Amino acid sequence: MNAFIQLQDPATTPERTRCEIYTRVMGYYRPVSHFNEGKKSEHYSRIHFTEAESANSAFIAKYSKPCK
Repeated sequence: MNAFIQLQDPATTPERTRCEIYTRVMGYYRPVSHFNEGKKSEHYSRIHFTEAESANSAFIAKYSKPCK
């Protein structure tokens, strides 16, 4: 009986749920799982924008000053 309780314990048995990825296409969001093979390939080869690497971050660091 203790073995059965241990198998059902959430701390020892991780549960997984499917994570759906959405992307914006022509002004609305669509799940990537509904794309055809070509569109999925295009989606996964995209380079995603990150703010930390943008020129805007350097501009803010250079010109933002604390208020006195």
